[in-house]
Amino acid sequence: MPNNRTTLIAGNWKMNNDREAAKALAAELVEALPEVPAGVEVLVCPPTIDLCCVAHKLEGSAIALGAQNCYWEASGAYTGETSVPMLKSAGCTYCIIGHSERRDYFHESDEDQNKKAKALVAGGIVPVFCCGEPLEVREAGTYVEHVVAQVKAGLEGLELASADQLVVAYEPIWAIGTGMTATADDAQEVCHAVREALVELFGAEMADGIRVLYGGSAKPGNIAELVAKPDVDGALVGGASLKAADFSEMVVKAAE
Repeated sequence: MPNNRTTLIAGNWKMNNDREAAKALAAELVEALPEVPAGVEVLVCPPTIDLCCVAHKLEGSAIALGAQNCYWEASGAYTGETSVPMLKSAGCTYCIIGHSERRDYFHESDEDQNKKAKALVAGGIVPVFCCGEPLEVREAGTYVEHVVAQVKAGLEGLELASADQLVVAYEPIWAIGTGMTATADDAQEVCHAVREALVELFGAEMADGIRVLYGGSAKPGNIAELVAKPDVDGALVGGASLKAADFSEMVVKAAE
């Protein structure tokens, strides 16, 4: 059944690119995508230190700017953190939260993601809420339950006025940066389960409008097959987002 959700192709630059490299990549993307194809939205999420210079390069383009993390307090003695109002002042309209690297390396909890999601929505920035299972959970066959539990714990009590205030990204951890990719059917299975969890949290009508992305070695060669699935509304792209040619090709293929 067709839906009216706009496909989102989001690039997570992770901890790559100093200011000059970030400005150069942003300029290349603007040149490669002078117009974003109908039915697709494009987002890039540089490191925090690059946000302002990338915002300047994206000015006047149709490419949105997002951050890779935030803190839930608006200001205060939180050395090294970045607040939602700060991100907004830098031009961000999206922010990634709950990425497996934040959960694993920096020991962030479901409760942390819940506070961040609420602070972002209240502050007018769209959370890109990540969820996903490690290889041992996939092999044990309990991956759907694992991901649904993350979604429910991370988004519990979040109040949305409209479906475009939230994006969820399913990223199987075993497929991130490994070259291993979930098949389009694997992605659809879990993205559908995520949407069912969103129905429980927000009701059927709201859940139908929330975009669910796939992440984990998404690239030009598999993007069309992924977004053709009924519950996959785009991709959160890692490595391929660092190459303007690859990323812009993914945008065009997703539109087709």
